[in-house]
Formats: sequence, structure tokens, C-alpha cells
Amino acid sequence: MTSVRPFHLAFPVHDLAAARQFYGGILGCREGRSADRWIDFDLFGHQIVAHLDEAARAGGASNPVDGHDVPVPHFGVVLTMPDWEALADRVRDAGIAFGIEPHVRFKGQPGEQATMFFFDPSGNALEFKAFADDAMLFAT
Repeated sequence: MTSVRPFHLAFPVHDLAAARQFYGGILGCREGRSADRWIDFDLFGHQIVAHLDEAARAGGASNPVDGHDVPVPHFGVVLTMPDWEALADRVRDAGIAFGIEPHVRFKGQPGEQATMFFFDPSGNALEFKAFADDAMLFAT
């Protein structure tokens, strides 16, 4: 397997100023290129692009996972445990409500992971997770 390369994700937001504050100010994403209707952000080494769509509204579907209703769709990054803990603190300190509070999922099972969900100002669901052992990422 080759080394992991950064992914690219473009997603809709209904307010670029709010996206800039959330992704840049709260999550600490470095801003890249931008124009009147989009902004590039560096999300832990991955390129995400907030595209303005004034009519954008989040889905609302969810699937049950380990006793929680996981929002669909969602995106995020697998972090190291210290980075995950620091992000949870930043989000909490910013007063952002968690859709699913930071916790450990699948305790004692293959794939055990720390996870948290929260939403950006446009309602896009984000999940950030971490593993005590990264070999568990694709465990069955």
C-alpha cells in the first residue's frame, strides 16, 4: 500500500463568513486560496473547500452505531489521541454543542475508538476520531 495522500472534499455552506470563523477560528484550519464563493482550508493536512450555496441545508438522516444516532452524511479526520483531546477541548471551550459527546466507542472490541460529532454553522456534520492503536482503524 502506498503512503496516504491528502483527500479533497468540497461541501456546501450557506455563509462563508461563518465558515471562515468556524473552520479557521475554532478548528484552527489554515486558510488557503479563496474567492467570492469558496474558501480552501487545511484540515489536518487535507484540503476541504467550503462552497457558498445560500440554499444549503443539512440532511437529517442518521444510522444507529453503538447506541448513538450517527448523522449521515458526515466527514472528518482520524487524529492522534493528543490532537483529538485538544480538539475536543477547543470545541467545548468555543461553546459548540456536540451532536455526540466525545467518548470511546466499541470498548474492548476490534475498532475501539475515541469519537465525537459536532456541526458547522451550515449544519454539516463532522466526526473526529482517534485510536489508541492505529492498527484498529480497519479492524473487523
